[in-house]
Amino acid sequence: MKTTSIALAAAAMLALTACGGNDVGSAGSTDAGALPRLGAATPGTLAGNCAALAAKLTFANTVFTSVTDVAAGTLNVAGKPIAEHCLIQGNMNQRVSSVDGKTYAIGFEMRLPIAWNGRFFYQANGGLDGNVVTASGVISGGAPTNAALNMGFAVISSDAGHSSTQNPLFGLDPQARLDYGYNAVATLTPMAKRVIKLAYGKGPDRSYFEGCSNGGRHALVAAARSSAEYDGIIAGDPGVHLPKAAIGEMWSAQQFARVSTATTANGLPDITTGFTAAERQMVASKILSKCDALDGATDGLIQDIKACQANFSLANDVPTCTSNVRDGSCLTSAQKDAIGNVFSGARNSAGTALYASFPYDAGLGAGWSAWKQSNSITLDPGAAAFTFTTPPQSASVLSQLAAYALNFNMDSDAPKIFATSGVYGESAWSFMTPPDEANLSALKQRGAKLIVYHGTSDPVFSSNDTTDWYQRVSAANGGDASNFARLYTVAGMNHCSGGPSTDQFDMLTPMIAWVEQGNAPDSVVATARDASNVIPNADVPADWGAGRTRPLCPYPKVARYQRGDINAASSFVCS
Repeated sequence: MKTTSIALAAAAMLALTACGGNDVGSAGSTDAGALPRLGAATPGTLAGNCAALAAKLTFANTVFTSVTDVAAGTLNVAGKPIAEHCLIQGNMNQRVSSVDGKTYAIGFEMRLPIAWNGRFFYQANGGLDGNVVTASGVISGGAPTNAALNMGFAVISSDAGHSSTQNPLFGLDPQARLDYGYNAVATLTPMAKRVIKLAYGKGPDRSYFEGCSNGGRHALVAAARSSAEYDGIIAGDPGVHLPKAAIGEMWSAQQFARVSTATTANGLPDITTGFTAAERQMVASKILSKCDALDGATDGLIQDIKACQANFSLANDVPTCTSNVRDGSCLTSAQKDAIGNVFSGARNSAGTALYASFPYDAGLGAGWSAWKQSNSITLDPGAAAFTFTTPPQSASVLSQLAAYALNFNMDSDAPKIFATSGVYGESAWSFMTPPDEANLSALKQRGAKLIVYHGTSDPVFSSNDTTDWYQRVSAANGGDASNFARLYTVAGMNHCSGGPSTDQFDMLTPMIAWVEQGNAPDSVVATARDASNVIPNADVPADWGAGRTRPLCPYPKVARYQRGDINAASSFVCS
């Protein structure tokens, strides 16, 4: 995939200048207050060929099913032909479940370039996992312009211990739950590093981890559980509290059901009619009218998302319908109540919060609706019923997930994410979330780094939840964690990509510079995928022009307009 000339310039600026102040001393520094600096990776070359490597591969409880040479140009990533590499496929810990009688294993593939940059990359899946996707080393943002494999990394991907044909019923098996939650990463990492050592004669000098959504959750879990194994970890739109987020999705479905105006073929409320596309567009315009200029530029992007919440009021700033006619120009009082509940977050009958609130932002388009008004009754209830509820629901619930979601009891069902029962010795809360999640001291003291990014229009995992998590990490580090962990919010971006946003960016390049050179990323340049982009984002307004860029700023800083071209990142400062 090619990119626009402006995007190329942005990428060059990112690689050369976006990494700001040096935050540590020299390699191995022990200066008072300084964190260790990890040395730079040194390249290597595959010893022999793929066939020779195949003859050497061995690891406990691991079957290497295939080792093949992939010729240069066979695989293309981001429009770029990938150099020759070895493809290794296999599985670990194959077993037959004593609970559901199904066969499980941790499936994986590794791609090892002939010309290696000395680094290892763990590519974490999103969703419910279940697929061994191409181990290209997918990096951040919408339609990325590069990949870790193309940069010379050795890359692994996995299915996290179950196949897609077992989704979501893999949650009936206790071990499959643990593999999905944290054990697959812990199990695969030492195997992958051993394979790399056999291939190149040395293990990786530096190891990196990246994922978005559930992959972002995997990343934060790895930061806590595998802190000794990874030097740079990138977590995008992380479902750090995924079981609670699934409850939040079903809460949203229930709110829309209250104000739906039609039913589906199975007689349930059609929740898409509770908040129509025209109504969502109208509310987004009202949010923009109150919040757009708060960062100094009226440009369709709300950078100061915190100030926006104090300025916008759903009750006062959106017209209330005076009749029963809903034409998209107003909301009924009942709708305002229901939609307000969606943004306020799930709670039980006592008013206790069950998940975080969501910020009002402009990204209320199709991507937002897909989660709130579709996945909330199709995908999330499956995860809740079989993986996050203990004991899991009967398999028969699979055929009635919408009804399960709409009837989920916030008082009696929600607490089951904290429960254990019989063979289910760990609760979903235990195996899905990072233990002692604000304590990242082991990662920090090694000199490793953590970058988190989150779209402020994410409809499933709240950026407020991630901001709250980061504030607690900061508090645990004397009020400032920026010397090893930074959070970047992305204005208007939906879940991992999309929305009216500048969602095309690369967090891996600045991460390498931070880990190996001590250059902390004071901002990261992001590009809007307008109609001129090779893979356009339909949510980018046509009046933004071509090649708009913006700086992504480390929280709590905000990108504020100073002077110059409204489409140029250089016209903004992080303050």
